[in-house]
Amino acid sequence: MCIRDSIEYVSQRKQLGTADALRSAVHLIVIQDDFIMLNGDNIVSCDDIKKVVTSDGMAIGVVKVENPQDFGVVEVKNGKVKRIIEKPEKPPLNLINAGVYRFDSDIIEFLEKTPLSKRGEYEITDAIQLAINSGVEFKAVEIDMWMDVGYPWDLLKANEFMLKDVKESIIEGEVEEGAYIKGNVMIGKGTIVRSGSYIIGPVVIGKNCVIGPNCFIRPYTSIGDNCHIGACVEIKNSIIMPNTNIPHLNYVGDSVIGENCNLGAGTKIANLRLDEKEIYATVKGRKIPTGRRKFGAIIGDNVKTGINVSINVGTMIGNDVFIAPSAKVEGYIEPYSRVF
Repeated sequence: MCIRDSIEYVSQRKQLGTADALRSAVHLIVIQDDFIMLNGDNIVSCDDIKKVVTSDGMAIGVVKVENPQDFGVVEVKNGKVKRIIEKPEKPPLNLINAGVYRFDSDIIEFLEKTPLSKRGEYEITDAIQLAINSGVEFKAVEIDMWMDVGYPWDLLKANEFMLKDVKESIIEGEVEEGAYIKGNVMIGKGTIVRSGSYIIGPVVIGKNCVIGPNCFIRPYTSIGDNCHIGACVEIKNSIIMPNTNIPHLNYVGDSVIGENCNLGAGTKIANLRLDEKEIYATVKGRKIPTGRRKFGAIIGDNVKTGINVSINVGTMIGNDVFIAPSAKVEGYIEPYSRVF
């Protein structure tokens, strides 16, 4: 297998499916004998990727799950893939496509023949099925560690999983006297943690941030570069993207906040229903169970809130939304909205 020492990016101009995404990059892979393809919304271990990569011929990573009806179910016979059924109502078994593929250049022929699916996309699984129907063999390689990140709130689960690998503290920034750091915490260069701040790991904080004074950052929090987490702010089990400010009297729990956001003083995000039952979120007009008892909000990029804004559990806020002071926000907020 060819190993390259640089990365080249290709943009898929329209989201027309996984087969179309691979077809967009054909000019980079056609000269290679074989290559790997990974779905961007799954997490798998390096060891499992190696299992697929080192198998003979073309191969598909498969994994056993409890909810196969939500995925592409894979039928296997004598170690070979026979059929892939997308999201069947009554799955014949619980083995699904893990989104880890080893291909060779033969797959390109079938990319060109792949028709539009019922979802209006060109699916890589349809291309694989065309190849199987024509006699091409795909080995089924069962993998051990797999996590689906299909919904935005799944990022919290993925974040928690990744932060468990933080086994030591690495402090490259400045920690003032009077700040307290407990557990494994990573702090980037140029970041200053001001006096009175209390941080419990595992936590990762990027470069050139200002933390505190007198703030509380709880476990399983990731904070990007150039962020400000200010006085009397509590952050718990959340992802804060770069260039975002949460500077005064804020609570953020079990939430994902995008880049270049600013939460006005007193803006708070609820993360627990009063009855403590499972939280639902609205996606494309449908209420979806999140599987989480604690879940705050998903907030897109460039969102600004005024003072004393209340954001209810399970709220989804699109990019470039402005929210006026004292507003109560819940449900789904379209991008570029103004909330009063």
